[in-house]
Amino acid sequence: MSTIKVEDIAHVRFAAPDLASMETFLREFGLTAVPSSDGMLYARGTGYQPFLHATSLGEPGFQALGLRAQSVVDLEKLAAADGATLEKFSAPGGGYVVALSDPDGFRVEVVAGQQPAAALPLAQEPARNNALAKTRLRASTRLAAGPAHVVRLGHAVLEVKDFRASEAWYKSRFGFITSDEIEVAPGVAIGAFLRCDRGELPTDHHTLFLLQSPGGAARFNHAAFEVADLDDLMLGHAHLKRAKRTPAWGIGRHILGSQIFDYWKDPWGHELEHWTDGDLFTAADGSHKATLQDLLAVQWGPNHPMTEGAAP
Repeated sequence: MSTIKVEDIAHVRFAAPDLASMETFLREFGLTAVPSSDGMLYARGTGYQPFLHATSLGEPGFQALGLRAQSVVDLEKLAAADGATLEKFSAPGGGYVVALSDPDGFRVEVVAGQQPAAALPLAQEPARNNALAKTRLRASTRLAAGPAHVVRLGHAVLEVKDFRASEAWYKSRFGFITSDEIEVAPGVAIGAFLRCDRGELPTDHHTLFLLQSPGGAARFNHAAFEVADLDDLMLGHAHLKRAKRTPAWGIGRHILGSQIFDYWKDPWGHELEHWTDGDLFTAADGSHKATLQDLLAVQWGPNHPMTEGAAP
């Protein structure tokens, strides 16, 4: 039994030496800056979350992972179990937060009671014609160039020093369920895709992926943001390319999670992903084993840079 069951990822937090440059990149990536008075840069998507990405002024680096609890009562349980403090959350949306430190020292901010933001306009996916169904008749598709429309934050990936220790820490506190455990040999696991336990309510294939660090040092790997649809992802790719941003991997379709992906780097090398069309599972769908090949291979698109020996 876990202390609580979180319902989703809430935000990721970074530091950067130039907030104006970060804001420009985030706008090109498809996020919108949120006004604040605390000297932080906050950015949101088109959905109801008050912010998804936060940046403080300082040496570049990953600062915190945010998770969303179901209620302030759950935060009280978590604080009591871990000897932590329940505090008011000063970020956009307010609410309350309990800040913990995981086995590798990553700060984990668990929030609840935030005021939802008003959703921003998001165009419906256009009707499509394929070989089996013709749903767009006597009309053309015309797409406007520009950034992708980030809707929400979907997951984060952390490289950890001791996978089993980190897995136990996150599961015992937040109720995560393994979707796919990555084995390099039978019985030898190096990571796992973890999803939220929301009972019969379908949830993303993974909200958190923990991976044994290849180099032995714990580090942030990437955070992934859901965009409106495939056309939106492709428009976002073209926009970032025109802006001469740094690509990391994509466009392709993963095997584990099934999502279509496109990875980019911010000005300080933090990797952020656009994705769409991912798998959704309930608690009853259980857990599975997968291989390193399943993790790195694609259903279509370029191979992972690690398998090519060079960046794309």
